[in-house]
Amino acid sequence: MASVPSLASSVNQRVADALASALPEAGGADPLLRRSDRADFQANGILALAKKAKANPRELATTVVEGIPTGDLIREIEVSGPGFLNITITDKAIIETLAARAGDDRLGVPLAANPGVTVIDYAQPNVAKEMHVGHLRSAVIGAAMVEILEFTGEKVIRRHHIGDWGTQFGMLIQYLLEHPHELDHKGGNDADKQVSGEEAMSNLNRLYKASRALFDSDEEFKTRARARVVDLQAGEPETLALWQRFVDESKIYFYSVFNKLDMDIKDADVVGESGYNDMLVETCKLLEESGVAVRSNGALCVFFEDVKGPDGNPTPLIVQKSDGGFGYAATDLSAIRDRVGKLGATELIYVVDARQSLHFKMVFETARRAGWLNDEVKAVQLAFGTVLGKDGKPFKTREGETVRLVDLLDEAVERATAVVREKAEKVGLTEAEIVENGQYVGIGAVKYADLSTSAARDYKFDLDQMVSLNGDTSVYLQYAYARIKSILRRAGDRKPVAHPELELAPAERALGLHLDQFGELIAEAAAEHAPHKVAAYLYQLSSLFTTFYTECPVVKPEPELVVGENRLFLCDLTARTLTKGMSLLGIRTPEKL
Repeated sequence: MASVPSLASSVNQRVADALASALPEAGGADPLLRRSDRADFQANGILALAKKAKANPRELATTVVEGIPTGDLIREIEVSGPGFLNITITDKAIIETLAARAGDDRLGVPLAANPGVTVIDYAQPNVAKEMHVGHLRSAVIGAAMVEILEFTGEKVIRRHHIGDWGTQFGMLIQYLLEHPHELDHKGGNDADKQVSGEEAMSNLNRLYKASRALFDSDEEFKTRARARVVDLQAGEPETLALWQRFVDESKIYFYSVFNKLDMDIKDADVVGESGYNDMLVETCKLLEESGVAVRSNGALCVFFEDVKGPDGNPTPLIVQKSDGGFGYAATDLSAIRDRVGKLGATELIYVVDARQSLHFKMVFETARRAGWLNDEVKAVQLAFGTVLGKDGKPFKTREGETVRLVDLLDEAVERATAVVREKAEKVGLTEAEIVENGQYVGIGAVKYADLSTSAARDYKFDLDQMVSLNGDTSVYLQYAYARIKSILRRAGDRKPVAHPELELAPAERALGLHLDQFGELIAEAAAEHAPHKVAAYLYQLSSLFTTFYTECPVVKPEPELVVGENRLFLCDLTARTLTKGMSLLGIRTPEKL
């Protein structure tokens, strides 16, 4: 089905046509239509246009109003102040537009006019290292952006740029070579055996600590470990096979954590640092031959006039070290070449900690100078802030350790399950449903707390607040959805039916106007890479529904048939909009809570 024009776009077109007729030289001018407290919309553009045309703004506004028909879409227009237009639309138009949205599986949300290919780099854990709370934001924000962009029709390619290369692997591989059973699983190394993420991480942790202790205390082992790095970089088969064991063991653990987060990470999307090794030499050659990078004290560097160190001298991006080794810059630049050249990306989004902003600014500028990024292909860093504890300081355990991500997720589910259990008897949940809903509510609470904050800002991780039934939480939204499903069940034989002929109560109008904004909101969130705008929209939708439910009886006391059907229609469309919006944020909406 074709997308449904929003009420705002329909009104905007009417005002723009009348404006072009009243002031031909302003043809195509934006009336600057905004939502308003005084009416449904306010057009604010006439003032500036009148000034430009040396016309009286109030007279021009009056002429524009005379050229706008009322009745079907617009109920009334008044000229306010020096030339603002206050516009109220008809109840009929609200319900007719919502009925068109309800008849479409996409809720009338348009597909992007010119969809491209976006590669999103997110959820980037390190091999042989435990995931901590700092990994949460990249995974949650990135997954939401994937869903939002795909919903608009964009072709999205996921990339998980895991840390699977570097000097630390020499130490790990050498230790495993000398202690070959350290990564064996309990009960034998049976390939068919289901190994838990906890067991996999336990093995890796134990091996890492033992190898680090030996590396720090035994000079001969340190020498062998360093030689092993050379073997790894040279692709020596036995060394590579042992390296692969670390990668495979780590993936068991990664996937178990992503599974807890209710995220689907596919093996083909995991392309770590090692995936670009074969391109590094050529990347350096291309940069040096084109003059983008120059040799400085033996290192291959790119300089920038606006990037200076504490001493005032330019700080370069080092692509290749003086000893011939490659740093992150060489890998990141090779990844850009791969994503643009092989994957055909028109946009690259990096969901990466804000503290890496300078690195990515230099990498992107280098890629632009080299011609790998241009007006047709852009790269952006979706930078995110830090997760803080209740005290406003970076989130740590009482012992000062970084918080393990699995512990945090398990505690969220435990707290949420307790909240669900309190109301379970009232809504008739089985034990299995309590457990399942506890998962959905707990993980949803963690995701929503992250996504309801602008990515660039730090946010406080407060589980008590996250699983609260009151305030801006996912639990509040999930309960709103479950309440609507309960209303629809209690309605029995009565069905949701749109009745455009009815006069709407203020709470019905407010809910209807907000429902109509969903398509524009999704387009805005996609264009601005702003999942928090989806969260804010859904919270307001739930709040408006709560007011509507309080002021407009749906089931009891039973309203007149057509009024009841129309209110059930508003309930149904609210539920569908809530569940679609929440799914874009990666949050499930249980039918009963």
